[in-house]
Amino acid sequence: MKPIHIITNKENIYENVIMPGDPNRAKYIAENFLEKKKLVSDVRNMLIYSGLYKGKKVTIASSGMGIPSIGIYSYELYKFYGVKNIIRIGTCGALKEDVKINDIIIADAAYSISSFNKIVNKERKKILFGNKKINDLLEINSQKLKLSYKRGLIYTSDVFDLYFNIDKILKKAPKDLLISEMEAYGLFSVAKNLNKNAATILTVVDSKFENINISAQKREKNLNNMIELALNTIINL
Repeated sequence: MKPIHIITNKENIYENVIMPGDPNRAKYIAENFLEKKKLVSDVRNMLIYSGLYKGKKVTIASSGMGIPSIGIYSYELYKFYGVKNIIRIGTCGALKEDVKINDIIIADAAYSISSFNKIVNKERKKILFGNKKINDLLEINSQKLKLSYKRGLIYTSDVFDLYFNIDKILKKAPKDLLISEMEAYGLFSVAKNLNKNAATILTVVDSKFENINISAQKREKNLNNMIELALNTIINL
């Protein structure tokens, strides 16, 4: 079997990957943080760049939105291109009042009612874990960078919950969920299947507890704390 959605030479993709959802965010990271950057794949306009950060090799790969999309791209990166570590970066919505806009969230684990893991790993587990070594390093670096962060269990939704009410689902879910997002459970499932390493960090950009809105442009370009945290962590793995 050959990859379908990522087409490039194997040597163009490095073993450590930062994975934003938005292709434009991947482009932004490459243009503003990497040296000797090169676009290595753009199938379906899902942009993947490789370059150097502080002299170390890093690949920035967009994943698209939702579990199925990140499932496809993470699988091909792990399976066909020798990737060992993926840190997903993205945005999320607060589920607790003490989770504030602009907080960094380190996902120890992701809870979901998705059937994705049942299909991929033939198990019914609703909670899947990120890599502890990466998460511990993310926490250490968050403290070094003096970032406001929280670490714990997150919710991965099959729907964008600003458009569809998920209150009934949350009533049956663990009570300690920090935030809602749409990809981490899929990434953790694929990593488990292929015995690879995965982590997720997120920036809180909306909350029903705070009357603050962040524009799409700021979501794309003004999330530098999370980007620097991910990059400074992945080059030390």
